[in-house]
Amino acid sequence: MTEQSSWSDPNGWARTQVEQILKTGTTEGIDVQGRPIVLLTMRGAKSGKERRTPVMRVERDGHYAIVASKSGAAEHPIWYHNIKAHPEIQLQDGTETRTFVAREVHGRERAEWWDRAVETYPQYADYQTRTSRTIPVLVLEPR
Repeated sequence: MTEQSSWSDPNGWARTQVEQILKTGTTEGIDVQGRPIVLLTMRGAKSGKERRTPVMRVERDGHYAIVASKSGAAEHPIWYHNIKAHPEIQLQDGTETRTFVAREVHGRERAEWWDRAVETYPQYADYQTRTSRTIPVLVLEPR
C-alpha cells in the first residue's frame, strides 16, 4: 500500500496519531489513555482507497483482536465496514508491519477475545452498556 492515504477521522485525534506514526516510523509511545495502540492499513469498502486508523493493541500469540466499539455509538465505525469488504489488512505494531486477514468472531471465541480486550482497555465494557448492538470483535490472523 502506498504512503498516500486517507484517515477515518481526518480532523481528530486519530489523524494526529497516524501522522505521528508515519513521521516516527513506530507506534511506540503513542497511546490512548496510557494504553498502546497499533496502526491498521486497509482499503475503503466503496472507494478501494487506502485508509489508516489506530486501534487499541489487543494481542495474543501473534494474533490481534480489534474491537469495533466506536465508543458505544449506535453504529459500527467506518473501518469495520472497510475490513468486512476487504479483510486483508496491514497492521503495524511498533516498527514491524505485517499482513493479516480479519474475521469476525462469535460465541465462545468472541467471549474469550472480548475478555482480553476489556482487560487491555476496560472502557470497552462501558461502551457496550451505551449501545444496544453487540460490539463486533474481529481477530487478525497472520497471512
